[in-house]
Amino acid sequence: MGKLVINENKLNDKVIEELVKICPFGAMERKENKLEISAGCKMCRLCVKKGPAGVVEFVEDKKVLIDKSLWRGIAVYVDHVDGDIHPVTYELIGKAKELGGKINHPVYAVFIGENIKEKAEELLHYGVDEVFVYDDKEFKYFRIEPYTKVFEDFIINNKPSTILVGATTIGRSLAPRIAARFRTGLTADCTILDIKENTDLVQIRPAFGGNIMAQIINPNNRPQLATVRYKVMNSPSRNEEKSGKINLCSIDQITSNINVLKVVKKEVEESIADAEIIVSVGRGIKSEKDMELIKELANSIGGQVAGTRPLVENGLIDAKHQIGLSGRTVKPKLIFAIGISGAVQYTAGMNNSDCIIAINKDPNAAIFNVAHYGIVGDLYEIIPKLVEKIRA
Repeated sequence: MGKLVINENKLNDKVIEELVKICPFGAMERKENKLEISAGCKMCRLCVKKGPAGVVEFVEDKKVLIDKSLWRGIAVYVDHVDGDIHPVTYELIGKAKELGGKINHPVYAVFIGENIKEKAEELLHYGVDEVFVYDDKEFKYFRIEPYTKVFEDFIINNKPSTILVGATTIGRSLAPRIAARFRTGLTADCTILDIKENTDLVQIRPAFGGNIMAQIINPNNRPQLATVRYKVMNSPSRNEEKSGKINLCSIDQITSNINVLKVVKKEVEESIADAEIIVSVGRGIKSEKDMELIKELANSIGGQVAGTRPLVENGLIDAKHQIGLSGRTVKPKLIFAIGISGAVQYTAGMNNSDCIIAINKDPNAAIFNVAHYGIVGDLYEIIPKLVEKIRA
């Protein structure tokens, strides 16, 4: 960034009048015999380019470049409930190992909770170099202030170059706090992660409603933070032998303005994110009656029904069964995409599936670009025959 500087010794009535007229945003204001720039300035620099020479200058801010060599390691936040580690953690460890291998950086895991020392041993089966365990009764429940304080302690003492956090309810709350505390950047819901030789994290995510894929880097701030949804990355295989070490950490002066009075566990719901077979539908389905046909196919192969945003808006499926950027990310072994055009908003949530079968009467539908198998035809003719064949 930079700022506009007015050389007042070059001002006169004619110059002031000319500069006021040049500014298309009315940000140049005359105050007696002086010229001021208001908050309306958009930094278009027309006053510099077209105004009287040398009167207004653009001065670049001096950047203090950081020493990236002081920041080392790829850290993963261990998302868990009562010590039961969320699968997204293992997916992020797999990606952290891949990134760390490219730049020869170690992989760290940050585990915060109560009575978790034994649970932390499990992480050593997945190739983590060091697990930093903060085990204290104050961390039994997730509270944003203590957890942020713990991460601050970890970052100050270990200086990780990159931190990966699962885009869970807790992760989406914690990651922005960490980024704000260290005045660094955070990219949410990344779908692709890569890293440069200079340790800059390349963060790619859909933007502008999924119409483009934005590539984001944070070249002069550390640590770098990114959140990633469940089922986007691949989990590493579990090794029988343990490797790495566990560091037991402690922190003083834990304070919080939140007291957890009671925890009410909600009923465990069947999630499409964990389904191995999914039958997803789009605008090709016209009515609630037609959904019975889809449910029949799903039941015949032991799958779950899901769909696109228009079907949620029309009340044909529950919002929890929506796939895509504004829904869930899935990675089943088999997914049917029926009557779905294949907009990137949808495909970004399912294109990592093991096997994709698309059914659409439009041979040019974008869904065929990501499908492993495609059937061109009317779903109302194809689905009944498919169900009949499966049941036979």
